Amino acid sequence: MKIKTLMDFLNDSNESGDTRETGTGSADYRTSDDEKVVYIENPGFETVSDQMEGKELLQGGTHWTDQSMGELLVAEGKLTSVDVDRIIDHQREKGLYFGEAAVDLKLVSQDDILQALSRQFGYTYGQGDDTLSKEKVMASSPFGGLAEEFRSIRGQLLSNWLTPHQKTLAIVSPGSKEGRSYVAANLAMAFSQMGRSTMLVDADLRSPRQHEIFDVKSRVGLSMLLAGRVRMEDLDTLPDTVSTFQYLSVLGCGAVPPNPAEILGNGRFSSILRQLKKYFDVIIIDTPPATYKADVMSIASVAGSALLVARSGHSRTDDTKSLVSLLGQVETKVVGAVLNQY
Repeated sequence: MKIKTLMDFLNDSNESGDTRETGTGSADYRTSDDEKVVYIENPGFETVSDQMEGKELLQGGTHWTDQSMGELLVAEGKLTSVDVDRIIDHQREKGLYFGEAAVDLKLVSQDDILQALSRQFGYTYGQGDDTLSKEKVMASSPFGGLAEEFRSIRGQLLSNWLTPHQKTLAIVSPGSKEGRSYVAANLAMAFSQMGRSTMLVDADLRSPRQHEIFDVKSRVGLSMLLAGRVRMEDLDTLPDTVSTFQYLSVLGCGAVPPNPAEILGNGRFSSILRQLKKYFDVIIIDTPPATYKADVMSIASVAGSALLVARSGHSRTDDTKSLVSLLGQVETKVVGAVLNQY
C-alpha cells in the first residue's frame, strides 16, 4: 500500500468514525484536522498497526546497545577521546571501518573490537575472560569451527524439538568420557546466545562436571533440592547466573549424595522441572552415563526428550542400541544424535 493510498484510507476511516484504540504504546504520527494527513515516520510499514508492531520490536526485549564502538571503547578505558579522533581521521583516509582503523593503528586489539561488537549486536562473547574453561568453546572460540557445529545442532533442535510445551532436553550417552557435559554446556550457551533464557541442570549426581566448567562455587544444588534440604534463605542463590552469559543460568549438582538413584526417583525432580519451565525457554539436563540405568531412566522420563552423544572410536554400538531401547521403555523421544570426536 502506497503512502498516499494509506493516507486516503486513514482519512476515510476518520470520517466514518473509526476510533479503534491503539494502546498506550501508540506509534509516532501526527494528524492535522485541516488537511487530514497522516505523517508516517517509516513508510516501509503498510498500516499504522504494522508501524506500532515495528516500534515494539525495536524497543522491546532487545539487549543491543545504541552506543558507537568508539563510545564503548572509551567507556571501557581502551581508548581516549584523542585516540578516537585519530581513528576517525585514519578511517576516512583509508576507507576502513572504525574497528579496522583502530586495529590498524594498534590502539586496540582484535579482541577489543570483538568485545565491542558483541555488545552492539547483543551477542555473548567471553574471549577476554581468563577464567573461561576451554571446554566452553561457544565463549572461548565463538567464531571457530566447533562453535559452528554447535550452532548447527542448535538449529536442528529448533526445527525438530523445541516448542513452548517441550523445552526440556536430557543429554545422554551410553558410557563415561563421551562428552555429555561438554555438549550440554555448549548447547546451553548456544541457546542463550540467541536471547533464549536457558537453564543448564547438572543431574549427574555421580560425577558432576558443570560446576567445574562454569566455576560454580555454591554447594547448594540439585541434590539438596531433591532431598528437600534447601532452606528458604538458600533459594535466592539458586540457580547460579553466568556473568558472561546474561541469558544463562546453571543449577549445579551441589553435594554428591550417597543415594543418587533414590533421590532422582522420589518424584521431586518432576516438580523441580515443572517450576523451571515457568521461567526458562530452554532447559538442558546433563546426565550420568547409561551404566547407571536407574538414574538415566528417572531423568529421561521426566525430560521427555533426549539427545544422544556417542564418542567416535570409544562408544560401543551395542551399548548405544541398549540406551536407545532404554529410552523407549520410558517413552522418551530421541530427537537426535551427536558423534563426538576427541
